[in-house]
Amino acid sequence: MNTYIALLKGINVGGHRKVPMAELRELLAKVGFKDVRTYIQSGNVVLKSSEKSNEAIEDSIQKAIAKHFGFEVFVMIKTRNDLKRIFDNCPFSEEKKKSSYFTILHSSPSEDMIAEASQKIYENEEYTIIDDCIYYYCEKGYAKAKFNMNYFERKLNTTGTTRNYNTMVKLIEMSSEEN
Repeated sequence: MNTYIALLKGINVGGHRKVPMAELRELLAKVGFKDVRTYIQSGNVVLKSSEKSNEAIEDSIQKAIAKHFGFEVFVMIKTRNDLKRIFDNCPFSEEKKKSSYFTILHSSPSEDMIAEASQKIYENEEYTIIDDCIYYYCEKGYAKAKFNMNYFERKLNTTGTTRNYNTMVKLIEMSSEEN
């Protein structure tokens, strides 16, 4: 059994696409995943599976959610090593890192796409795209930011979902083999 982190995009936001975590845990256990645990209400799941393909796990979770809840949800599977690498590669100082956001991308865009997307400038906001993550920092916080995920998904031709520093730390901790 391998440990995976499932990142669900756009659930339980503003009262839309409600997915109760207890119900999600039960559903995923029912379709064959083991040791299913969730963290907060924003779609963070740590689970175990004998399946080796991230895409097969994504597909299985997406289909189970669509059938059970009646709507489609984008699901991204990462390993603990993936999340740890993304976390460790954050280019910001430790102080900024603790207030930064990690937009995890489903796939790594080409250097040309990164160069084009990186031309966008937001006043008083910083971001850097490295491999499969957009590292983002804004003094005013994410809620007041001008940063636009739709722009980056379009320019980078991939889907992403954002997690803050505390969530990244917790998911790395939850997915360690000792837990």
